[in-house]
Amino acid sequence: MGDGVALADRIAERRAGAGDPRALVGELRRALVLVPFDRGGLWTAEFGGIRWVCGFTDEAALARFAEERAVVEGTAGAASRSWEYAAFRGARLLDEVIPAMGVPAGVAVNVADPDGSMLFPPVVGIVPDVVAVDADADVPGRGQGL
Repeated sequence: MGDGVALADRIAERRAGAGDPRALVGELRRALVLVPFDRGGLWTAEFGGIRWVCGFTDEAALARFAEERAVVEGTAGAASRSWEYAAFRGARLLDEVIPAMGVPAGVAVNVADPDGSMLFPPVVGIVPDVVAVDADADVPGRGQGL
């Protein structure tokens, strides 16, 4: 598949307590994720000591984010302005972009959708082991997935 709809469906499954976490990560890896630009770089946010790349499954989810930002920032018209974004395969975000950030980083999908958002933290099984915050050679079962 590889489209944002399939990723949103997998997220809904997990939020409902069903579905396989590995299948969810696999769907993220296949999906095209829209990442808006902010001040010349990708839109990120920091929370809990992690830098989160904010990605969206489609333009409607990105528009909801723009509307929320306009409310938070009190900037009339910000939601209706044109938002530039890049489309990345989730695999590229996880395998190339996240490691290049140089800090613990993950992907936050559809952050303006309280019932449809999902965080993909920088842990073994999601990001490369070299940048996973839980990667430790002495941990039994490391590399066994989620």
